[in-house]
Amino acid sequence: ARKIFPMKLIYPILPEGRFKALTLSFDDGHIEDRRLTELFNQYGLHATFNLNSGTSGADRIPQSDYVALYAGHEIASHGVLHPGMTMTPLPLAAQQALEDRRTLEHLTQYPVRGFAYPFGENNDAVAAMLPAVGIRYARTVEDTGKFNFPQDWLRWDPTCHIFNHLLEYGQRFVERTSLRKPLLLYVWGHSWELNNNDGWAMMEKFCKQVGGRDDIWYATNIAIYDYMQAVSQLEFTADADRVYNRSATDCWLYVNGATVRLPAGQITVL
Repeated sequence: ARKIFPMKLIYPILPEGRFKALTLSFDDGHIEDRRLTELFNQYGLHATFNLNSGTSGADRIPQSDYVALYAGHEIASHGVLHPGMTMTPLPLAAQQALEDRRTLEHLTQYPVRGFAYPFGENNDAVAAMLPAVGIRYARTVEDTGKFNFPQDWLRWDPTCHIFNHLLEYGQRFVERTSLRKPLLLYVWGHSWELNNNDGWAMMEKFCKQVGGRDDIWYATNIAIYDYMQAVSQLEFTADADRVYNRSATDCWLYVNGATVRLPAGQITVL
């Protein structure tokens, strides 16, 4: 007779067996990004910067500085001219995203696969169009107040805006312990906003609060997307005694209280 195996409590967790991830997303490429990236680099944080390749001016980072300034971070699309995507005719909205990708890719020399909706405007048609022009995830401006991973990568809602109780969320995040499922703190905003209301002091306090911790994975938006895609492709046996990681990325599981590493391309006994 077939042996009946007891059920196991299994959750995918984050790289190196961590249970917490932090990512940040800033829009428009304003000159204040210089000060912001310096701050993030100092504290080991990684961010995504959503840029409009068709805008320029004294208040914007010149394209010639993109590669050096945003090294270690992600460059993503924000539409060539920052258009409202729901009012723009769909073929032209697609062109805004695709041509922004094209220009940014010539500068960065890597595939630009992320997007932030200008003004946060999105609908079903726009979200459905984005994968056809190479976009894998798209960020909204709808704060959830939660530490959840997205159910819909093309409607990725952040935890909070930088002026929406950032330090309170940061404190709650670092204090969470005894976790079984991973948490994500996702912060968004514009660097120029930090010029107001003692924003720079607040942001540095936040970086000190959350930075330099062994239990947090500091990641760009695309790094989180790629890892979670790898996790979603894990193939388990019916008895959950083995799992095949068919991706090129090492993955980690929480299995009945233990942390298990799944090497890329291998079958692991659980």
